[in-house]
Amino acid sequence: MPDIPVYIVANLIAHDKAEYLKYEKGFFPLLKKHGGSFITYDDNAKHLEGSEPRPGRMIIFQFPSEAAAEAWYNDPEYQALSEHRRAGTDTVSLTLVHGLPPRS
Repeated sequence: MPDIPVYIVANLIAHDKAEYLKYEKGFFPLLKKHGGSFITYDDNAKHLEGSEPRPGRMIIFQFPSEAAAEAWYNDPEYQALSEHRRAGTDTVSLTLVHGLPPRS
């Protein structure tokens, strides 16, 4: 069975922009190191239905497989970098979403 892409959806509320910028600066090289790609972010997402999430930045990025996403998240270099995210934001959620398997 081929690998199925996965997506990470993050919802962050920044309260210390200097700390968050340290995280952001190191984020992209580590994303690339693990085969990830950035899709988009939105500081003004529009809520349409259901329980309203907390306001903040919504971020979406992709990995080629769940194994690649887990390797990124568990990378000691990423965990060290993520201390800046934890110090500079309230992480509302960091969610892994599985893509659809290829159709036969």
